[in-house]
Amino acid sequence: MSSPDLTEADRQAVMEVINTPILSMGQHILDFEQTFCDRIGRKHALGVNSGTAGLHLCVRAAGIGPGDLVITTPFSFVASSNVLLFENAVPVFVDIDPRTGNIDPKLVAEAAKSIKKFLPRKGATDQSTLKAILPVDVFGQPADMDAINAVAVKHGLTVIEDSCEALGAEYKGRPAGTLGDYGVFAFYPNKQITTGEGGMIVTDDKEAATYMRTLRNQGRTVGDVWLQHTHLGYNYRLDEMSAALGVAQMGRLDELLLKRQQVADWYEALLTKIPGLETPIIEPDTTRMSWFVYVVRLDQNIDRNTLVKQLKDKGVPVRPYFLPIHLQPYMIERFGYRESDFPVTEDLGRRGLALPFSGVMRQDQVDYVCQSIREILSAA
Repeated sequence: MSSPDLTEADRQAVMEVINTPILSMGQHILDFEQTFCDRIGRKHALGVNSGTAGLHLCVRAAGIGPGDLVITTPFSFVASSNVLLFENAVPVFVDIDPRTGNIDPKLVAEAAKSIKKFLPRKGATDQSTLKAILPVDVFGQPADMDAINAVAVKHGLTVIEDSCEALGAEYKGRPAGTLGDYGVFAFYPNKQITTGEGGMIVTDDKEAATYMRTLRNQGRTVGDVWLQHTHLGYNYRLDEMSAALGVAQMGRLDELLLKRQQVADWYEALLTKIPGLETPIIEPDTTRMSWFVYVVRLDQNIDRNTLVKQLKDKGVPVRPYFLPIHLQPYMIERFGYRESDFPVTEDLGRRGLALPFSGVMRQDQVDYVCQSIREILSAA
């Protein structure tokens, strides 16, 4: 489905760390964090071992705890909701924009005004407090953050921007990840840059940044000795090998984004000619798209499972994308969600199909994927 874009210089950066005795908590993590501050203009950056860890620390920094409510999207990777469950908070889902798949800001405003109408069937009480909004920049396109922030200001809510899929994207000329109180990026091998595993928190809030640095290092705060722990914390540190790779990859970020854009352009040119498919829609407010995955939507009369099997037989791996969070078994059991609760999310979940995508794909490979789809749909 995807391959990382690695050069010999990237590999050499990792080897140089391995040839030293400092494999954690050294200079490379500081350098990696500084590259983010320099690139996107936030005052503080904190490297962590996953995007999930980054989101979790933001939840802690925002003071979100048991029973608290957070407005978020059911159309995302499960981590954006799981980090709330880690603190026994309640994700309050609202449906999404059918064009982009991002959270619908009008529904966010409605939920903030009348939160009781949006509570799940069980697992929350009328006395629960609405604390935050957690939008997701789905597939590399920023959510409508100005509208979301206006709701947050009106109701005194924290905004945690999940930009794990959107490094390098811009919204009205402003970098994704800088549009809320906190932003989080992730560096799994299919992301725009990779460190193998890893993530980065960015914020302008000095106090929150200091607290999250403490939490990521087993709760040790400034002045604590090695076995002293002021807070309940976690081992969310990012190792030096990963950080060194991250520095090298960030030096190539514009190149990596352009290569992904080229692959997306090849897909767009060919897929728009195939009946039964809808290619991604980029909103005017997205002044730079940062392609994470390439997800098409199938007409409702196309059997996705059959198409997936036939493409597999031709050597083309594809995946449904996303499966709605509210219909995951543990979410149904805990909150009582049902089919039809979020019809737009469910519709896109039924029709979305992620195609092979990475910056190292060749044009002939994209041609083969598109020709295979055309042949199967024409025969059907």
